[in-house]
Amino acid sequence: MEISEAEFEAANRRTEELRERHSYAVKAYYDQPRNRVVIEMANGIEIAFDPHRAQGLEDATPAELVDIEITPAGLGLYFPRRDADFSIPALKEAIFGTRKWMAARLGAKGGQAKSEKKREASRNNGKLGGRPKKAGLASDIIKQSAGPGGRARLAKKLVKKA
Repeated sequence: MEISEAEFEAANRRTEELRERHSYAVKAYYDQPRNRVVIEMANGIEIAFDPHRAQGLEDATPAELVDIEITPAGLGLYFPRRDADFSIPALKEAIFGTRKWMAARLGAKGGQAKSEKKREASRNNGKLGGRPKKAGLASDIIKQSAGPGGRARLAKKLVKKA
């Protein structure tokens, strides 16, 4: 794929606009005592985040976090020992992974939430006998059809279901 001179120049202009709008990284390092990746920006702002909250770094060891590369434009970080990339503008907006990964993390947190409403709903559900069983599962039909003449009973049940 060949890039024209005009496309190349347009990409450079967009990069410069991003650098002006978001500033850019001049230094990045892992602060082990605080367990934080620290990014120093050209405008003097420091950004720090817990690496274990970021996709691809969840189970990273300190040895894997000490090697951080800043992209040439200063708008990204690369952790070569984990092969993980991050956009600094996205990190500033607390985006630590893909939408799917972030949604899964959010969903897991929501499932762990404890509230009076959740407890009440659970108690009411329990009074009704709990969650209803799924009817008509093939495994249930097969279990019920075990024993002498089981195949015939299974065939009749399957015909009734159809």
